Amino acid sequence: MIKQTELNDLTEINPELVEIPKTKAHEMAKKQREISVAEFFSRNRHLLGFDNKRKALLTTIKEAVDNSLDACEEARILPEINIQAIDMENDRFRIIVEDNGPGIIKSQIPKIFAKLLYGSKFFKLSQSRGQQGIGISASVMYGQLTTGRPAKITSKISPNEPAHYYELHIDTSKNKPRIIKEGIVEWNKEHGTKVELDIEASYLKGGQSIDEYIKQTAIINPHVTIIYTNPKAEQIIFARATDQLPREAKEIKPHPYGVELGRMIKMLKLTDSRTLQSFLTKEFSRVGSGTAKQICENAALLPNTKPGKLSMEMAEKLVQGIKKTKIISPPTDCISPITPDLIEKGLRKEINAEFYCSVTRPPSVYSGNPFVVEVGIAYGGNQPADKTVRLLRFANRVPLLYQQGAGAMFKSVVSTAWRNYGLQQSNGSLPVGPLTILVHIASVWVPFTSESKEAIAQYPEIIKEMKLALQEAGRKLGSYVKKKKRVGFELKKRSYIEKYISHVGEALKELVGLKDDEEKKIELLLKEILEEHRGKVELMEFDKERNKDFDEELALKHEKEGDDNE
Repeated sequence: MIKQTELNDLTEINPELVEIPKTKAHEMAKKQREISVAEFFSRNRHLLGFDNKRKALLTTIKEAVDNSLDACEEARILPEINIQAIDMENDRFRIIVEDNGPGIIKSQIPKIFAKLLYGSKFFKLSQSRGQQGIGISASVMYGQLTTGRPAKITSKISPNEPAHYYELHIDTSKNKPRIIKEGIVEWNKEHGTKVELDIEASYLKGGQSIDEYIKQTAIINPHVTIIYTNPKAEQIIFARATDQLPREAKEIKPHPYGVELGRMIKMLKLTDSRTLQSFLTKEFSRVGSGTAKQICENAALLPNTKPGKLSMEMAEKLVQGIKKTKIISPPTDCISPITPDLIEKGLRKEINAEFYCSVTRPPSVYSGNPFVVEVGIAYGGNQPADKTVRLLRFANRVPLLYQQGAGAMFKSVVSTAWRNYGLQQSNGSLPVGPLTILVHIASVWVPFTSESKEAIAQYPEIIKEMKLALQEAGRKLGSYVKKKKRVGFELKKRSYIEKYISHVGEALKELVGLKDDEEKKIELLLKEILEEHRGKVELMEFDKERNKDFDEELALKHEKEGDDNE
């Protein structure tokens, strides 16, 4: 046996003479390799909302529609979207989404549709539907995995430019687009984009169907026209309720309160600012020269320190100095709330109810990110009174149909005391009554609980704002419900009195000795006395028909009295 010292001597003379024994670690090291982002999500597609066939159909349409709406609004174009879901049989569907947006330049088409984590909104601090650069490319990948067919993209940017056509696959091992076919085609459209995908899916109606998603999209986006052809070849048109585009959301810089240590270190290394003071004023919102000096003082750092020279300990001091400094909230022009008037228009357009109200809260902040909470209510009408209320959840104008009980919106609704507003409610449950509750959050960065964007994280600041908005809307609802009950009770009392007026008139006729033609006059006088003593009642729509005859009788009586006086 060769001793270790002899082995070392031999290898020093000629390393090739001795073969070094391979360990298990060497064998394991050979198996290690880099994982592509596309490869990862192709094996974990449930993270992106493709965990079953029904949900895959919804997710595919949702991602394409989100892109279309974002593009149209950014280009200040009133959106018109044509959605077709064609049943190809054997659980295969062809999804076609066409818009009138600004189109996409030729060089960007393959990357946008066939490269995951490619987009323009990830670093942009302004409200938008898409953020991560995953959505539509993930739909392309899902179609490729389940049917093997490429995505077909047609896009045109101007009446004077040709329409470019691509057929694309994703090279999942490299996360790069693979072009199957490209060319120029005739397309009778001034500008826009059309996406065509073949996917494996299933179609069912219900609360989590594509039909419900499109209806809710029409409610929360009243400026959009949607033409939808469902898998049964039935066409439904959701006409826009307003020609007013949402207010354009402006991009802002990050607020100091929302920057963590790791991100701060990275920003310090990448900045071209020469001093720490100029770094703070240039890279952050709401930081002027005076505030920057105060931050440096609280962090025990010199304002003229070079940012790139700050150590980790100094960067940590800087973050702590920011927390000690009072800085005004970030600007809110980066958010585009729907506004109460348009929320009500959207609800009236799609929900038949008797009472509508809406609330938009003042802007607030979580982790340095500004956000706005909005609530809308539709009560009564043909909505069932013996079932739990219908909760519609939205984030940046996008419906959230899955994981209803998992996020901040559900928690805020069930923790609100709806009994105070005339509804029945069990502890920890949604209230019962003929009601639809709409909850919307608009933010530069919505804190979703997962990549599939189905529920909102339960930040205390967000839950607080949601509860305040729900309570404000609830007070308006409670006032209406109490008024409705009060009027109902009053009309019930009147109906009892009116029931016996004819008998009283008949008795008076016998007691006083009136003629037959005067009996009717007595009844009208008694009704007039009833109105005078019981007070005027503000009648609702459902009561007007009931009192129509009485009003006509009184009008005829006064008209006859006028003729007699003449």
